[in-house]
Amino acid sequence: MSKRLSRIAAGAVFSALAFGAFSLPAPIAFAQQADQPPSAAEAERRRGMGGYFPERMKNPNLTGVPPKLTITPLEDIPLNKIQLPPGFKAEVYAHGIPGARMMARAPNGTLFVGTRTIGRVYAVYEKDGKRVSKIVAEKLNQPNGVLVQNGALYIAAINRVFRYDNIEANLENIPTPVDMTEAFKLPPDVHHNWKFLSFGPDKKIYFQVGAPCNQCEINPGVHGQIRRYNLDGTGMEIVARGVRNSVGFDFHPKTGELWFTDNGRDWAGEDGFDDELNRVPADRIGGHFGFPYCHANGQPDPDIKVPNPCANVILPVAVLGAHTAALGMRFYTGKMFPPEYQGAILLARHGSWNRTERNGYDILRVNATADGKDAKITPFMTGFMDKSNNSFWGRPTDVMMLPDGSLLVSDEQTGSIFRVTYGK
Repeated sequence: MSKRLSRIAAGAVFSALAFGAFSLPAPIAFAQQADQPPSAAEAERRRGMGGYFPERMKNPNLTGVPPKLTITPLEDIPLNKIQLPPGFKAEVYAHGIPGARMMARAPNGTLFVGTRTIGRVYAVYEKDGKRVSKIVAEKLNQPNGVLVQNGALYIAAINRVFRYDNIEANLENIPTPVDMTEAFKLPPDVHHNWKFLSFGPDKKIYFQVGAPCNQCEINPGVHGQIRRYNLDGTGMEIVARGVRNSVGFDFHPKTGELWFTDNGRDWAGEDGFDDELNRVPADRIGGHFGFPYCHANGQPDPDIKVPNPCANVILPVAVLGAHTAALGMRFYTGKMFPPEYQGAILLARHGSWNRTERNGYDILRVNATADGKDAKITPFMTGFMDKSNNSFWGRPTDVMMLPDGSLLVSDEQTGSIFRVTYGK
């Protein structure tokens, strides 16, 4: 297929999706681009194809930021550098859990923590009057997604899904899990497919299938989605399309609508494209959020071009900065924090790698109306990054509210969980 015909076909797929026609043709030969600078020969080849240029960056040799995968001693966690609004304070809730990322809490208080690179899932719980942690599962492929429902722990590791029944009663002798992989039938692509799990007000389990690339044409019937299933893996529905890489979502406490973060593409420039906070309106289930043709507040992609790329795209509630890696988010519904926090979103920005001057590394507060209007963004938890020397010591990854209204924040870099409280 010629380049021109390939673009026309891609545009036809996008137009069909935008108007709700979800019968999809066979995939078009999707060119996948890695999140790394190409060789000189590859860069030259891409020039002839209108390709993706690291030369757009101030530093074309930027590389990823690998997490620390050894235990950080308590005395080496610089808690005093964390900055919060007046009346708030932070403490170390748990430490010694390398690679700590997404969190889920069981009814009796056990905290389960997923990871990526180290391949583990941890349990944090009380034993003999002390808070301890142990490895529940290991040697898995990026088991980022964790969920507790009906007393069972669900773990999603790329395309594999496991269920540990009655988990809290068996922490000392972890049971053999039920392998649910065949029921969910997820694609095995690794890139942008570490999962985030959530349980919706419709009693469905939600998770995403990200784009298997930095920027490429995808098969919209397989990738770039947020899906929901029954807990047994049946009844799959696509809730959102055109989603590049979401690793955090929650449901509005009044409307029940899904809101989610999404990471913008790399190698498009130091300040493009912004990460997003999105909302799925109840009357647009299955709607399209733009990837790979339209980004942020309606910006066409410079490399993959189709006619009217932003037509009928659902634009974000707010943009969150370029390359900030917006991940875990939760609506605050507790009573401990001041009134302006009621119904607000607390959102973790993991921090940039594809930007010369670092960006993110914090927790934001986002106040918006229930219909996604008038979003106001306020810094909440900062101090993980030092702009004076472009360095960082922590990478906030997920947030979760405890029953008393305090907030837990996971930090992948130090392998810690912080607890934030408020008192006048």
